Amino acid sequence: MAPACDSIEEVMVDGHSHGSSPAGENLPTGSAGADHKKRLALALTMTASYMLAEVAGGILTGSLALISDAAHMGTDVLGLGLALAAIHLASQPAAGQRTYGAYRLEVLAAVINGLLLFGVAGYVLYQAFQRILKPPEVLGVPMLVVAVIGLAVNVISFRLLSTGAKNSLNVRGAYLEVLSDMLGSVGVIVAAVVIATTGWPYADAIVGAGIGLFILPRTYQLTKQALRIIMEVAPPDIDIAEVQRRLTAITGVEAVHHLHIWTITSGMEAATAHLVVPRDKDWHSVLDTAHDILAGYGVTHPTIQVEPPDHIERASVV
Repeated sequence: MAPACDSIEEVMVDGHSHGSSPAGENLPTGSAGADHKKRLALALTMTASYMLAEVAGGILTGSLALISDAAHMGTDVLGLGLALAAIHLASQPAAGQRTYGAYRLEVLAAVINGLLLFGVAGYVLYQAFQRILKPPEVLGVPMLVVAVIGLAVNVISFRLLSTGAKNSLNVRGAYLEVLSDMLGSVGVIVAAVVIATTGWPYADAIVGAGIGLFILPRTYQLTKQALRIIMEVAPPDIDIAEVQRRLTAITGVEAVHHLHIWTITSGMEAATAHLVVPRDKDWHSVLDTAHDILAGYGVTHPTIQVEPPDHIERASVV
């Protein structure tokens, strides 16, 4: 039987008691987005280079479609730059008041990317409406050549970011921007072929509207998930009531309260809980079991406080 701890308010982490340590020392190193930093940098370089080429092509050919697509790609450049900057800043060690480091910057970048995507979708739909009212003159063949090159650049960037989009919310925002621009390039190609072969001026507007409508629901999901993290809502795949029941069912645990589970950034879940355990029980065994349960839900940074039944807690907000 483990001896009772000296302090009824002692916080037990990682299965055993710990002394004081520097702020942020027990945090996992690196976030999900950090693993894809080089791919993001390469995608940013390629996208920025082609954006400039597309602006030049649009001016030389007088193609409004290419100019619009370049503006769309400009949001990709900004979004990719934000994502890369957020990952770099989040990789800096925790210091001073930032006990969790700068991991949340990745989530903020995802929110900004979402707002940018909403703006792009609105702009595309507005332009589509304007072009239906007054179709601009577009040179089909030069437009087709530039759009095909743009599609190749977008496909490469899309492949670079596809893996990271599954693990990092921040990378997913950049991935969705590249995806939307890739579809934009496909739309420009289709419109260019139609214009070059038939001269029908409304093709570009119809394709543009389709792209705008495609962007909106995916952007909503991205922004919603990022805002959930900022609001510290529990991850959607974790049933808090179920976790509470499993922790309460641990041998020796009489009650569980102050259970909170939230996401710091993509791939980094945190949790806190108070377990009421009599002094004559094996506290170490209780902690080990509790940590195993939380680890099963993907929690990488648990903080568990064990307290005896006669402990009177001071008033708290939650």
